[in-house]
Amino acid sequence: MRPETHTRKSFEDIMLLIGYYVVFMILGDFAAYLIGLFVEREFGGQVSLIVFLALYFLFLWVAWLLAVRLSEPKQTAPASQGSA
Repeated sequence: MRPETHTRKSFEDIMLLIGYYVVFMILGDFAAYLIGLFVEREFGGQVSLIVFLALYFLFLWVAWLLAVRLSEPKQTAPASQGSA
């Protein structure tokens, strides 16, 4: 494999990782907002802030784990070498 091809492939993998992360973060932020809004209506603003911040940082971590898992290179099984 030529070095230029390897560099381009690495760049594409990084961009895919970032894309997955951004999408999962948007979904997580939206979920944290909706859950925080529900908690605010039920329990008040202080509890809502704590819940929202906890969920926000939890979704940062979960989004990263999901993005890494989805963008990792696929492992191919090595071809078995049979003796004749």
